[in-house]
This record gives sequence, structure tokens and C-alpha cells, in this order.
Amino acid sequence: MSLDKFKIAMQYAMPKHFVSRIVGKLAAAKAGALTTTLIKLFIKQYKIDMNEAQYSDPAHYKTFNEFFTRPLKEGVRPLTTDDSIMTHPVDGAISQLGAIVDGQLIQAKGHDYSLQALLGGSEQDTAPFLGGEFATIYLAPKDYHRIHMPIDGTLSKMIYVPGDLFSVNPLTAQNVPNLFARNERVVAIFDTEIGPLAMVLVGATIVASIETIWAGTVTPPAGKDVFSWNYPTSGDNSITLKKGDEMGRFKLGSTVILAWGANKAGILDDQKPETVTRMGTPFAKINC
Repeated sequence: MSLDKFKIAMQYAMPKHFVSRIVGKLAAAKAGALTTTLIKLFIKQYKIDMNEAQYSDPAHYKTFNEFFTRPLKEGVRPLTTDDSIMTHPVDGAISQLGAIVDGQLIQAKGHDYSLQALLGGSEQDTAPFLGGEFATIYLAPKDYHRIHMPIDGTLSKMIYVPGDLFSVNPLTAQNVPNLFARNERVVAIFDTEIGPLAMVLVGATIVASIETIWAGTVTPPAGKDVFSWNYPTSGDNSITLKKGDEMGRFKLGSTVILAWGANKAGILDDQKPETVTRMGTPFAKINC
């Protein structure tokens, strides 16, 4: 058996939820000098540029989670202000992108998966995105792990979809069918000038938490059923976020998938698989 096949086989065998929750508790622990030592080792291992962080001293962070979701210095990620441009929501690298064809998204070469399954199974929620475009962006451990709006939007719905917790790294994406539609995830749907925009926050092995700014921690705990919440899109209780505003965060990695409707925005020609992304930089041109 090759090393890659062994790694995939171990993921199938591993009690992924149990391991992830244990790691989550450790990452949330205030362990003093031990926490600082772990953070320093992580910085060295992944070559993290702490000069970008608002607080560059590892000892500032009381827990590993505080470090992992560290804010950046003001001005480090300048936002593209052109109103005709959608911006990247995260730091990471593009995994796949392109057209949504027959309700399918590309996961990796030889692997497609269902948009309807990704969004939790509702035909009504899926319909506005059919024939549109999508992008999958992978966040590596070294990346900034706060998620921002690519365009102004008003929250209309949030969906929690239970699932597995496979790794979402490129090797797993190439070898585990329906990866993003089988992992635990949180879907946020926004009303925007280009119509509905879906932002899917996908969980993964040792991802201790997925949070949004309006609901706080959505998972854990994990559930066994799909849950959804509808939000008012007008009035004092509506939740409207501007382009560049933070909308959520991951504790310990993962993937964001964007989807929007047909002929609403076109992905820029220089955006391709493996392109490194930086939050706030140009990603797509708005058509309407």
C-alpha cells in the first residue's frame, strides 16, 4: 500500500469526531507556558509571519484558539473598494472553481458532487444557484482563519448540516468522494446585489469549532439532523454586512465554498486552481 493510500485509509478508520473534540478542548485550555511553547512550535513548523498579526508576541495568547484566530494589523489586508468587484473572503488557496453544471461542483479531477447535498438537501435553497459559478478555497494551518464578506449582503438563512470530519487537504479531496458534501458544515445564504450568495464553511479533522458573528459557535456540539434558521432581510433585526466585514471564523483550519447564480458575476481570468488568495483582493467581476 502506498503512503497516500495509507493516509486515506487511516482517515476512514479514525474516530474523527472524538479526536476533533479532544483537540478542541486542548486548544481552548489556558495552559500558560505550555500553550506558549505549543504556539511557538506551530509558528516555526508552518513558517507563520507574525509581523502581520495585531499581537506578534506568542505569549499574548492565553489559548491556542486565540492564537489560531488571531486578528491582523490594520491595513495588512487592504480591501479592494471597487463596487464592481467581489473580493476573496479568506487567505488560502483556490482548490477548484468554475461553472455549476447540472447541479454539480468539481471537487477534484474525476470527482464531482451535488450542490443540493452541499447546501443541506433543499431544492428551494439550491435553485437560485443552478447554472451559476462556484469557488472552493482551502485554508492551510498557516493561514489567517477569519472569514470575511466578498460583497455587501444581508443574511437570509443559516443551515447546519451534520456530517463526517475528514481532512479537507488536497490529497483527501482527490481521494474521498463527495468530501465537501459529507463533512459537517455551516451554510450562510445572503441577499446581495447579485442575488443569493452562499458561503459554506466546511468542517474537517481537528476543526474544533465553526463560528459566525451573529450566532457565535454553531458547532460543536455536533447534531444528527439538518437545522436551519431564517432571518429577516429588512427592519431593525436584519443582519447586514459590508464587503470586508468579518462573518465567521474557523478554529483549526478548513475550507470555504462560495456559490452564486447564473450570469451574476464572472470569476477573473487570473483566478485558477492553486492560486494563492488574500482576503480583500479581487476575485470576480459583478455583471449586474
